Amino acid sequence: MAKKHDEIAIRDADTLPIAESIESNSLLTRREMIGITGIAGFAALTGIAAGAVPQTEQKRIRIACLVSYWAFPRSHADWIITKLLDGYWWDGAHTASRVEVVSVYIHQFQESELGQKICKLKNIPIFKTVGEAVTLGGKELAVDGVVIVAEHGEYPVNLKGQWLLPRWLIYQQVIRVFEQSKRSVPVFNDKHLSTSWDEAKWMFDKSRELNFPLTGGSSIPIYFRKPEIELDIDTPIKASIVVGGTADEGAFFHCVDVLQAFVELRKGGETGIKAVQCIRGPETWKWTESNPWAGNLLESVRKSFDLKPGIFQEAKAPNVCIVEYRDGTKAAIFSGRSVGWTYAGEIEGKKEPTIISMLDWPGPFSQYHASNAQPHWITEMMVTKKEPFNAERLLLSTGIVYHNMESNWENGIYSPIGRRIETPFMNMTYRTTRGAQFSKGIRPPNVPYIRGFDT
Repeated sequence: MAKKHDEIAIRDADTLPIAESIESNSLLTRREMIGITGIAGFAALTGIAAGAVPQTEQKRIRIACLVSYWAFPRSHADWIITKLLDGYWWDGAHTASRVEVVSVYIHQFQESELGQKICKLKNIPIFKTVGEAVTLGGKELAVDGVVIVAEHGEYPVNLKGQWLLPRWLIYQQVIRVFEQSKRSVPVFNDKHLSTSWDEAKWMFDKSRELNFPLTGGSSIPIYFRKPEIELDIDTPIKASIVVGGTADEGAFFHCVDVLQAFVELRKGGETGIKAVQCIRGPETWKWTESNPWAGNLLESVRKSFDLKPGIFQEAKAPNVCIVEYRDGTKAAIFSGRSVGWTYAGEIEGKKEPTIISMLDWPGPFSQYHASNAQPHWITEMMVTKKEPFNAERLLLSTGIVYHNMESNWENGIYSPIGRRIETPFMNMTYRTTRGAQFSKGIRPPNVPYIRGFDT
């Protein structure tokens, strides 16, 4: 992950000087692709059976992709946008793209040579501003959907550990075009909405005011699971934990979004967050000992992976985030290695905890590394104009992360025992109706992209 901790000013996206829009070569034709890969290789890459008669292509949804940085194969822009271009792995097979990427904006353009090369290869114009990308250089909104991927780049990290990525900066410029055009389209925002609760709430509120579907969040809740199960809607969850990597704000968000994806299925639905607290260092284990519901669930995770006793307590930088829900449901997120991202829930009427893990990426440079279900649900939203899950969940996940980062700081002074922050404003309520959304079946092959150039 490319990230500098020195003071790098974030420049306004509308005034950021970059090179003129790239004039691109034509797309590789089917004949050229077969020449590169062979008929069998082409069929394997696209999931089209040899000798199959192609279906009449319907008019595809046109997407503008707005990114912070697109410079290496592990960047979120590459994981997500390339799959919108070339298709993705879903339900055990390659699925062709159903959308057309018609414009790109890159905030850190000069640093993003990979993105420049791909856009040139695919004949996609790169525009100088967000506004131009969503209007295709015109005066009004000219696309059917917007994908914002602002997860990597050379941006500063503040004292609290928040990575100051330009998500809100880009989003608010999209909103400006929506309002001027008196029309809106679905928006995807990768990871959490913002490092500021006020900005995040504004982003959510605008989606409701202007009546457009909003989604985003982590790819982990919809990654492959072991076992391949989903909790039923109205499961009587009493308490939950998630164990996973929490080394920084971005990693912590993955764990929070996993928690929310399960907890929103509880009996009565989501009721909102009452309070958030973060405890770091050895005090993590004092809190765990005094809250046996959390200790018992943590021990159940250890046993399910057959790990040695005390392994989580050996962490160099232990921490726990305590989440209190308005209906009395309890939850905690623990830092922990060797378990991927694992959810453990205490469910009324069951003797043993329910444990579900998300494990084993095939990457790191695989064509199908990490995000596959996410491009699928992005596409579904763009086509159906319906949110794949309630956007309130994305807002609550963002709020938990924000208040977790705030908890250990007060008036510029750090304390490992963070203050308990009451959050009466996080009172979003909803009842989900979604079904299982995670990847199932045969895992994708660990093969590199065929791009037409070396990366």
